[in-house]
Amino acid sequence: PTAVSNTPGPASAMARAAAAEAFSRRLGAAVRGLSGAWYNRHMAAADRAIRARLPLVDLVLEVRDARVPATSAFELLHRRSPEEPDVRLLVALNKADLADKSETEKWVAFMKQRGCSCIAVNSHSRGSINELLNAVRGRIREIKLGVSDCTGTVLLVGIPNVGKSAIINAMHQIGRIGAAEKGKLKHATVSSHPGETRDISGYKVASHPNIYVLDTPGVLSPIFANDESGPRLVLTGAIKDSLVEEYEIAQFLLTVLNLRTECREWENLNLDGDKSSFADAIPTRSCHTKRQYSSDHTQDFIVRAVRQALSETIASFQGDLGNENDLRRLVEIQFTHLQNAFRISAETIEDRNKCVAVKLLNLYRTGRLGHYTLDHVPDFRQEVAA
Repeated sequence: PTAVSNTPGPASAMARAAAAEAFSRRLGAAVRGLSGAWYNRHMAAADRAIRARLPLVDLVLEVRDARVPATSAFELLHRRSPEEPDVRLLVALNKADLADKSETEKWVAFMKQRGCSCIAVNSHSRGSINELLNAVRGRIREIKLGVSDCTGTVLLVGIPNVGKSAIINAMHQIGRIGAAEKGKLKHATVSSHPGETRDISGYKVASHPNIYVLDTPGVLSPIFANDESGPRLVLTGAIKDSLVEEYEIAQFLLTVLNLRTECREWENLNLDGDKSSFADAIPTRSCHTKRQYSSDHTQDFIVRAVRQALSETIASFQGDLGNENDLRRLVEIQFTHLQNAFRISAETIEDRNKCVAVKLLNLYRTGRLGHYTLDHVPDFRQEVAA
């Protein structure tokens, strides 16, 4: 979804976007100042190891986040010198279940127009992983000229927290069952926190031809392509929340939601008179900030209350969303309403805001606030002309 909502006030779509950019710039500046915190010696070593293996494998499987297909590109592949040999590449847009389906389809078509094989993937769907495995088999057969009794090697690469280990575990399990192989099943470490994979490990995922996939640590460049990259990477979880205040990330998220049409559609929730059930169904409780980004256990009626709070604050707001100060005021109002929606009780406003931020980010990252694609598909015709 890319349309701007019909919010009250005289702001044009362009003015609203400009006001929202102020939040993005502020968060982006904070992220840029922290590049040394994630690009440490371990990541630099992984960078060198991956670069050394690129010429030695048959295929490179680049995993990106379908919510940010451009921003999550693996920079190392795109800053190689002309002297280095080309790599055979297959791009997997993972977390497609969290992105807007129509936008993902556009991105897949765009990548193919540019001559790059691309497939949308949901690492939690057996059918989706089967499609990916078939695509890998097909590419290996092409590379090996149709010979079935051969061995192919695939290097799995990507930035942190795009789901590489989840993909390789699923491929390994399906491939092992398909080959009726015995023995202990290897598992890559899967975590919702970026940077958990530290070593390069090999996994057999198919037979006839035999295909081995090398899982690699996520590597995130300390230099971003543009000012929008940092905030989007933080929001989607590629950069640890501990490096940036969750409150700042959640403020940026609310500006994104406020410019979309989905929140306006939530206005129709609970018009049948069950609005009071939100207030009476659950007692107030203190906030627990344990992160559950990989899975979310928030009860459905809490999620509905959150959606309702967001839609009502947008619908009733009388300010100008093209004005940065007014947009900030709306975000502050929304934080107050979300404290009630989440049933948060904390002594200080800082603690309450942190609780709201953690819970709101959790809902976004698990798709319970809707499916959003943050990167717009470029116009292929303009790219060719340029």
